[in-house]
Amino acid sequence: MDIVVRFFALYRERAGCNNATVKLPEGATVADLTDEVRRRFPRLAPSQVKIVVAVNADYAEECTVLQPNDDVCLIPPVSGGLE
Repeated sequence: MDIVVRFFALYRERAGCNNATVKLPEGATVADLTDEVRRRFPRLAPSQVKIVVAVNADYAEECTVLQPNDDVCLIPPVSGGLE
């Protein structure tokens, strides 16, 4: 199945594009998706950084099973604010 992944902020800059289509087998999970995205875009995030994934506007766990028409966004970690 083809999953369109949208990149936000720093991930968009590092990927060099707004979105990408990722081919995954039926029954693939968010973890499978992030593994494939890291393979295709090695500069996206260091391996120790957890990539936050939203599926259909909700934060998704690594075990979430993806569907062909899901709206998938990768959100980089944010920092800042007052201490």
